[in-house]
Formats: sequence, C-alpha cells, structure tokens
Amino acid sequence: AAMLPSLGSLLCLWALRLLAPTACQAPSPQLGFVRQERVRAMFYHAYEHYLESAFPYDELRPLTCDGQDTWGSFSVVLLPLQILGNVSEFQRVVSVLQEGVDFDIDVNASVFETNIRVVGGLLSAHLLSKKAGIEVEVGWPCSGPLLRMAEEAARKLLPAFQTPTGMPYGTVNLLHGVNPGETPVTCTAGIGTFIVEFATLSHLTGDPVFEDVARKALKALWKNRSDIGLVGNHIDVITAKWVAQDAGIGAGVDSYFEYLVKGAILLQDKELMSMFLEYNKAIKNYTKFDDWYLWVQMYKGTVSMPVFQSLEAYWPGLQSLIGDVDNAMRTFLNYYTVWKQFGGLPEFYNIPQGYTVDKREGYPLRPELIESAMYLYRATRDPTLLELGRDAVESIEKISKVDCGFATIKDLRDHRLDNRMESFFLAETVKYLYLLFDPDNFIHNDGSVFDVVTTPYGECVLNAGGYVFNTEAHPIDPAALHCCRKRKEEQWEVEDLMQEFYSLKKKKKLTLKRAPDHSEGASAKDPEDASSEKGGEKRNAKKNTHSLLSCPSQSFNSKLAVLGQVFLDNT
Repeated sequence: AAMLPSLGSLLCLWALRLLAPTACQAPSPQLGFVRQERVRAMFYHAYEHYLESAFPYDELRPLTCDGQDTWGSFSVVLLPLQILGNVSEFQRVVSVLQEGVDFDIDVNASVFETNIRVVGGLLSAHLLSKKAGIEVEVGWPCSGPLLRMAEEAARKLLPAFQTPTGMPYGTVNLLHGVNPGETPVTCTAGIGTFIVEFATLSHLTGDPVFEDVARKALKALWKNRSDIGLVGNHIDVITAKWVAQDAGIGAGVDSYFEYLVKGAILLQDKELMSMFLEYNKAIKNYTKFDDWYLWVQMYKGTVSMPVFQSLEAYWPGLQSLIGDVDNAMRTFLNYYTVWKQFGGLPEFYNIPQGYTVDKREGYPLRPELIESAMYLYRATRDPTLLELGRDAVESIEKISKVDCGFATIKDLRDHRLDNRMESFFLAETVKYLYLLFDPDNFIHNDGSVFDVVTTPYGECVLNAGGYVFNTEAHPIDPAALHCCRKRKEEQWEVEDLMQEFYSLKKKKKLTLKRAPDHSEGASAKDPEDASSEKGGEKRNAKKNTHSLLSCPSQSFNSKLAVLGQVFLDNT
C-alpha cells in the first residue's frame, strides 16, 4: 500500500464509476471541478454515441457512426450509470451481461486481450458492485454472477498454457482450444500479463490453477532471460527460443514488467519484486540514455532501434510505484516534450532526429502518458502533471472530436483522422484523466474509510484504497484477496467444536482450538486429535475458515470468552 498511492469495450462502467462528482483540491477547487466536468463531458459524448450507433459491437466507428467487432465479439461495453445513482439501470445491464454473453462460441480470441479486458473487467465489476449499490448474493465477494463469468472466461484460456514451457500460445479458440496450426510464437507481454487477474481469481474462487499457470509463465520468461539480464520481444513457447531479440520497455514487452511490480504489490510477493528490480538494473545499464529508453540487442546490449514508442510512456508511472520518483519525472518530462511538439504521442518517435517514424505517425488516443501523470501527481503534487492533463483534454477535443465520438488520429503531422475509437479510450484514457483531476475520488482512498463485510470465511475489510489497476485500467481491491482464502493454518474449527459442544452435557465447557501450526513442531499432536484417531473417528462437519486480519464468522448464538472458551448466551 505504501508503494501504491493509490470485454473489448467491456467496462466503460469503471470510467463511469470513477466519474462521480467530487470536489477537486488542486490547483484550485473551482478550476479542478471545471476540468473534471470537461472530462465527464468527453466521456458521455463518446459513450452515448457508442450506445446509439455501435452497440452491441465492440467498438464505435466515429466517422461513419456505426460499430465493428475487433477482438472476439464480446461487446459488453455497458455496465454503466452506477455512479450516477441509477442502480436499477446498472442491475439491468448486469442482467443483460449474464443473459447475453456466451463464451461457448467458435471464435479465435487473443489470450492476452481476453484476460485483461474480459477477465479483468468482470473481476473489477464484481469487486466494486456492492459499492455501486448492487444487492450482492450471500458469500460475496467469494461468490457472485460476475465472478462466475470471469472464472468461465479464464477457463477458456487455460488450454493455451498447456505447452512444454508453461508459456501460453497467443490465441485460443474458445470452443475447441488451441488450433492445431496455431503459431507457437508469442510476444513477451502476451506471456507475462496474467498474474494480476489470475491470482485474484484464484484467491476469490479457491482454485489455485489460475495463479499457478500465471506464475509458471512468469518464471519461464525469467529463466530464459539473456546473460546480461534482458528479455526479447517474441519467443517460441514450445522451444523457448527467442525469435525477436530486441530488448526494451515498449510494445511486446511492456506489461510483463508492469505485472511483475503490480503482482508484487497485490500479492505482497518479494520474489516478483526481486525479479523486476534485477530487470530494472539491466534496463538502466543497457537501454537508458539521457533519460530515454532505447531498444537494444538482448544478448549484446547494442542499440538496435533509437526510438521512443508511445506505449513506453507507462514507464514513469511504474517507476513511481517502486519509489523511483526522480528518475520517473525526468523521463516523463522527455515524453511530455514530444506531446507538446505534436499534440499527442506518435506511435514511434525517432529520438536522434526528433521526429516521427514513417508509417508510425498516428496517435490512437492512448492512455499511457496520462496514466503516468496520474501516478506521479499522487506522489509529487507537481502542477506540471496537471498541465499535461489540461493539454491532453485540449488536444483530444480540438483534433479528434467528431459528431459521433472521438476518432483515432491517423497522422499527428496533419491531424488526419481514422475511422476508429479504440475501446481503451473510454476504459483507460478518460478514466486516468478524471483521476488526475479528482484527488478525492474513492480510488485514492488512504485507508481512512473502509467497509467491513462478512463472508463465509470471516469478516474482512474492503474499499480501503491501494487499488491495483490491471493493464486495461480495471481496479482490483487487494484486500479482497484475503476475504476468501482457505489456508489450513488459518482455520478456526468453530462449527466442529459447536457440533461437539451440543452433544455434551449442558454445562460442560469446551476449549476452542486453532488448527495445528505446522511451522512449530509439525509432529506434535493435540491430545484430542490423538484420541479421535484411536477411536477411528473422522470429522465430517464443514469447516468454517477465515483469513488473516479477520475474525471468524459465527452464525450461531455463542460468544468467545477472553480465554478462548465457548459458552452459550445463557451461561
């Protein structure tokens, strides 16, 4: 929490969820509020035209006012309006989702995109649904319709991980699994961008298979790094041979590094953070020049492409999460100069020449630089970061706004437009802009307010802040991962004890026991356990578990005395 100050178009919901009107504190309340309202207006201009002209397609084509499917025909862009207090509409859309989304279809889907958009979006919606005023089912957040949908979608991806290396194929058929002729070559990000969603799913459902395959894929990439500590861009998931050997922080690699850091924060995992910090050393040694990051040959460290890619603009935000704020700000300011030069970030920018790269002059309204501004503003309160947000709003409105939404900028040199509005514009770009201007948003909660919920495994705290965004900007509440865990060393066998208690004489006292602590004297047995074994007795009662930092749930009339003994209310 200290490190984090904190489908295509599945969840405009969370852009909506974050657009709740709140007072902005800097640079002034009035100016901040005006900027928030401008971003809100941007969102609704695009969203309403999507609903009117494109739904149920994945994306809006803003120049022709129609829609198109782009990555799997999962147009679940809805789940809206909950932040506006329209709970009935939100519930209607959830119902539409449950009735209208079918994963048993003969479609070839990107494993990477399906995970970050569909699985990540559904998990985020599931975890924030109660906050949105939805009546959740008993057992939430350990159960619920959106969680079941996320699990179903994730299971469709599991066949892709059945390779000799544990690294997944890039594409899977949702009905038949991996096609026999599927290419084994996958980009690094397509292998290492699962731990946030899959670990969350495992912790909420109790099925470890998702986290296990995600960790195995991460470690396979780590195992196959070069002798100088770098990874390439594409690898053969069967042979583990690097096919594209360019090393950098941008396209094809980016979210692998992002998920090592965010996975470490989400899971409090020292191993993942250690892996990233080792990569970070190699990246600084071989790819960093004057606060720019170039592309180099992964085995030799020689420069292969002296370019800045717009996708690399996430890096300063990631640096801020590990506390490297000074370096992050210097790199951010380099990227900001490119923005000011063109009114956006071209896909490729030739650093020595100071200009765009041929056929890479476009800006599809990507969120990465704005994302970094949001993180860095949370860390520094530097007003320069708010100015980037202001410039972004001005540029996007002036250049790309059309009657039916916002169009991709095909060429930043002459501001020609393309007939596409990528789903990440609503899911990420607008969301990060709003969060930049809204320091009081619930996403920025510092833990001073929170909710306590009762689950089948005990009480737990939710909505206390520290949200971890997946790479599609869907927020995950890390506290939720502790609500549903069924670890043996954490069990309180209360229901078993009460069952035994009622079979004894009315006034007999029974000592409450914890499960054996295997870290201290695993061979030692409780006398009662020994007597049960001798008698051949087996416990069949359902265990009532709870997680760390929580209390056991008691659905019966009993109280726990200070010394841990169980009494009836009338004793």
